[in-house]
Amino acid sequence: MNAFERLCPAGPAWTVPWSGIHAEFDWVRRLDGVPQDAVHHAEGDAATHTRLACEALAALPAWRERPADERVRLFAAVLLHDAAKPYCTQVEDGGRITAHGHSRRGDLIARQVLWEAGVPIAWREHVAALIRHHQVPFWALERPAGDLDRIIHRVSLLARNDDLGLLATADILGRVCADAGGMLDNVALFLQYAEDDGCLDRPRRFPSEHARFTYFRNPARLADYEAYDDTKVTVTVMSGLPGSGKDHWIAVNRPGVQVVSLDDWRERLRVGPTDDQGPVIAAATDQAKTLLRAGTPFVWNATNLTRQLRARCIGLVADYGGRVEIVSVEAPPEVVRRRNRARSRPVPDGVVRRMVGRWETPDPTEAHRVDWVLNV
Repeated sequence: MNAFERLCPAGPAWTVPWSGIHAEFDWVRRLDGVPQDAVHHAEGDAATHTRLACEALAALPAWRERPADERVRLFAAVLLHDAAKPYCTQVEDGGRITAHGHSRRGDLIARQVLWEAGVPIAWREHVAALIRHHQVPFWALERPAGDLDRIIHRVSLLARNDDLGLLATADILGRVCADAGGMLDNVALFLQYAEDDGCLDRPRRFPSEHARFTYFRNPARLADYEAYDDTKVTVTVMSGLPGSGKDHWIAVNRPGVQVVSLDDWRERLRVGPTDDQGPVIAAATDQAKTLLRAGTPFVWNATNLTRQLRARCIGLVADYGGRVEIVSVEAPPEVVRRRNRARSRPVPDGVVRRMVGRWETPDPTEAHRVDWVLNV
């Protein structure tokens, strides 16, 4: 039993054990004293809001009726939803307090916390997706329709939109603010929008993997458009921390397939992991272009820990008419550290810690296929 299971409220009392939660998690303690704007959070600091939001969730009949594992997962999302506020909160000119960017950074913090807690990958990514989008239901219908569609479709592929609605509801009920009623109305409209689109409590369906891939790459594309699949070559894009086991996975699952390896290019060019990586990326890109022009399948082997980094090689493959399969390989923290230190050229621990802080697990909106592999 992990700490989230142990501390999650349970019937018949459904009491939130806040003192135990506060003692268990250092990231909860960091919320103490973090100020919030009185217009939206007159209840007090970020810790007070998080406690009240957890208590609001525990009081919701819709949450209590869920299976136990789903209750724990949602409780973790509410508990973590403002974990980035200590790093994002600022007092602006005029005295207003903001926490711009705390949803996106909260996604990264939740991933690290839950990875270290050893929860299943899909469970972790479900929570992280909810946190990244937890403010969307408040203002959803003010967004352009295409923008909102892509958000609810992404959430449906990684988590559930009804879960996002429950998180948003608990967030509002855990506040003292004048516009709570209007915001709850907005959440209800968001849920109705997702239900009308057929992805309230299930993944959005697409005509094909290629249709989904092109939809998320093309802002003008409609979700139901059945794109013609004209791909000519398949490229496997690896993603994972140093020491996660990418090389082993390639040897077992892609024997004989050519590999474009950034580590190999670093060694050839004598570039260290903390040096300028421009020459390494340029050499790997030239090699990849040669293989794409020849229609030769290959593996792109690099850490590729952020969506932005992956987008470079994915875009290159797509421009050449390639099919993209991402394989995200990971291992428990202690295994990653042990394997990395055993490498002939280990990545410094400080660099790995910074990598973990930026880590965005690949998701189905990025490629034709995405596989999450736990390599223990």
